[in-house]
Amino acid sequence: MRRGAADDRGRTDPVERSPEAARGLRERIAELRAQIERLDYAYYVLDTPEVPDAEYDRLLRELQQLEERHPELRATDSPTQRVAGAVRPDLQPAAHEVPMLSLANALNDEEAESFDARVCAALGIKEATYCCELKFDGLAVSLSYRGGAFERAATRGDGFVGEDVTDNVRTIRSVPLHLHGSVPAQLEIRGEVLMFRRDFERLNATQRTVGGKEFANPRNAAAGSLRQLDSKITAQRRLRFFAYGVAALAPPASGAKAAHLPVTQSGLLDWLQGLGLPVCEHRGLVKGMGGLRDFYERMAQRRDALPYEIDGVVFKVDDFGQQQRIGSLARAPRWAVARKFPPREALTTLLDIDVQVGRTGALTPVARLTPVEVGGVVVSSATLHNEDEIRRKDIRIGDTVVVRRAGDVIPEVVAVLPEHRPRHARQFVFPVRCPVCGSAVVRAADEAVARCSGGLVCPAQRKQALLHFASRRALDIDGLGDKIVDQLVDTGLVTHPAGLFGLELPVLADLDRMGEKSAANLLGALERARSTSLERFIFALGIRHVGETTARDLARHFGRFEAFAAADEAQLLQVPDIGPVVAHSIRQFLEEPRNRTEIAALLRKIRIAPSASAQRPQTLTGTTFVLTGTLPTLTREQATARIEAAGGHVSSAVSRKTEYVVAGSDPGSKLDKARELGVKVIDEGGLLAMLGEEGAH
Repeated sequence: MRRGAADDRGRTDPVERSPEAARGLRERIAELRAQIERLDYAYYVLDTPEVPDAEYDRLLRELQQLEERHPELRATDSPTQRVAGAVRPDLQPAAHEVPMLSLANALNDEEAESFDARVCAALGIKEATYCCELKFDGLAVSLSYRGGAFERAATRGDGFVGEDVTDNVRTIRSVPLHLHGSVPAQLEIRGEVLMFRRDFERLNATQRTVGGKEFANPRNAAAGSLRQLDSKITAQRRLRFFAYGVAALAPPASGAKAAHLPVTQSGLLDWLQGLGLPVCEHRGLVKGMGGLRDFYERMAQRRDALPYEIDGVVFKVDDFGQQQRIGSLARAPRWAVARKFPPREALTTLLDIDVQVGRTGALTPVARLTPVEVGGVVVSSATLHNEDEIRRKDIRIGDTVVVRRAGDVIPEVVAVLPEHRPRHARQFVFPVRCPVCGSAVVRAADEAVARCSGGLVCPAQRKQALLHFASRRALDIDGLGDKIVDQLVDTGLVTHPAGLFGLELPVLADLDRMGEKSAANLLGALERARSTSLERFIFALGIRHVGETTARDLARHFGRFEAFAAADEAQLLQVPDIGPVVAHSIRQFLEEPRNRTEIAALLRKIRIAPSASAQRPQTLTGTTFVLTGTLPTLTREQATARIEAAGGHVSSAVSRKTEYVVAGSDPGSKLDKARELGVKVIDEGGLLAMLGEEGAH
């Protein structure tokens, strides 16, 4: 169930009105009725919501309050006098013997307290007992069983006549076709069809792949899936069902054992579960307003962890006899209320669009909004994800937009209301230059995210660039961690990688938690980093798509940095495993003027040894080695580098394709595997001999 009535408090204001005021009042009521009916049709018939639930509830409540104050203007066909919904003309109608009512809403503690007070007053008691359940964000349905066998399923529709969806419901695997145990001869179950979040995401991913229409939310996906003309489509959509009530009970079939029928809502849920029907585990039996408030708060905290969407909780007087004494209104029972959570979605105006640059250079458009409360928090900005999303949703500056916020997730603009678009609304032009550093903005053909190409110099990427530059696989500057980089950047001491090599002892020692000894150690690490290998230097630059392996392949192929920097895309494509995307990314990075300036500054500070492959004969080309145990003088990284520099390959596992296993002390199972397969085993001395380095360390 989803949208419901406002609460049932009524009052009249017998105030005389001028003809102009009376006419304005009638026009506003007519406008609200027409607008709500249009929204009902879009929501319930077309399964395409046009506004957030909170906006719909606001309109419905305004209409109800106007009609309560001016009952002479109330009409029997007003949306306030019936359950919202309609039967699609292409589906068979199905009448409900017992109307399927909606629920009144309580939007805050005060309205929940008023509900509790009215219940206690109607029953003449001080404290009522309630059954508390979840308010699912799905589609209400009625299931009929005859003699325990599934017979018919219908949607709620307008509360009196729904749509026959029997064949489609048969495909929902959580709906039993036969009930367990002794059951009434005829039983009508009320419950909710819904779609779990992961199935909703999978469905929309499929829709995008085939170019189909994406669904706005799981509720509309469930409704659209259940109301298909072809049940095969429904069967593919992974719908679920939860039972939460009954409409009618008939005596057991002749000769059958009498069914023990429950007399409370909590007992009913247990009974339904015993029949084999799925019943939500999150329910509770509480007393008074304190119990209602506690259940609400507990479920609000668990909301985002649930596998399905809920938009509130439902409070029901537990005892059926008490429910009958309290009674019902035309469209909602007086003995139950839906305590709504703060709306996840709201309408507001998009004032402008900024572009933020992340630590990795990704450009994210951010909507600046007229502040609005969403999910209990005032939101003034929201992500627009990327340029394609702005185009797909046709978002323009000045639009009225739907903003969604769920838990700790960053608020996002999910849709616009084109019918509210002002004449001055304008399209957003995505920048071609980084708004932070002015470097060119680049975007790969197969990616949705645009990025700043000034990775070495962009202030937005500065900390990330320095940390990567100093990482163990890059220049390996021991002691240059997150906290030190934060201080260096935040104080303006270092603005780019080359600036690291100009740091002095007094400045470093003055940093928080450093001291002279730590500062001296860091300066020593920086001095050692002044001499590095070509592959480490290439990797340290942070070129997109260039990881350790690619950097090694590039170093091995070009031998010297000058040759690498001068290579065009065609020459880069000659490197093994380098494709067009990587080649293009390298050239974009090296051709950015700001990066070239920074690289020139680094080359004045750092000595780059030519790749060993440029000097060493490729005597091990095509030979596969496996290293195991601890070697006497070489680390595993050093041994791997020397083998690869000579053209060899180092594998992590022994197989029949392995030519040599280099074994040190404590070799482990790899040595056993080598002997089993007959692979030749050598020690460090044997490896050095193959490398032509006998006696070298």
